[in-house]
Amino acid sequence: MSSRASKDAAPAEEPAKKKKKGLRRLFILLTLGVVLGGGGLGAALYASGWLATGEAKVDQPYLVPRDDASSEAIAAAEEKARAGKPDPHVFQASYHEMEKPFTSNLKGGQAFVQIGVGMSTYYDKRVLERLKKHEMAVRSAILMRLAEQDPLELASPEGKEKLRQSLKKAVNDTLTIKEGFGGIEEVFFTSFVTQ
Repeated sequence: MSSRASKDAAPAEEPAKKKKKGLRRLFILLTLGVVLGGGGLGAALYASGWLATGEAKVDQPYLVPRDDASSEAIAAAEEKARAGKPDPHVFQASYHEMEKPFTSNLKGGQAFVQIGVGMSTYYDKRVLERLKKHEMAVRSAILMRLAEQDPLELASPEGKEKLRQSLKKAVNDTLTIKEGFGGIEEVFFTSFVTQ
């Protein structure tokens, strides 16, 4: 009987072993499918730019050449423009005047300033479109800079020039934060009153 009992027990163990092997294989195949599928999905998302690492690519505006500029002059001026200010003899300026004037108390609270502001760029229309799009943030940045000004400094031409440069930086910093690129070359005063 003992030999018969061992023969009966052996066939019962075989289906259990086969079942375990089948489940193990199924588990391995499912795990492999998830890993490979996830890797493929990740690679596809990375290739499409959804998972790009590092700095985001900025749709940078391009310099607008003047109609009378030669292609050689444009190529040379574009190279120089990367390092500094674009050449106004080669590139076409576009202008935008902020519709409402800016009014702010000055440092110390005893005086105020009211100015009209215009800006120029040598880049394509996207810079001015972005300026209009983010006008509220730009206006806020300008008002913050105005509130920091000393009324005695603003009485001199040097003080006004310093303010102009400070406003240019404030506008470009704001556009860079919002869009990844500034592009404003000059800030102009269209009116200037202190009291």
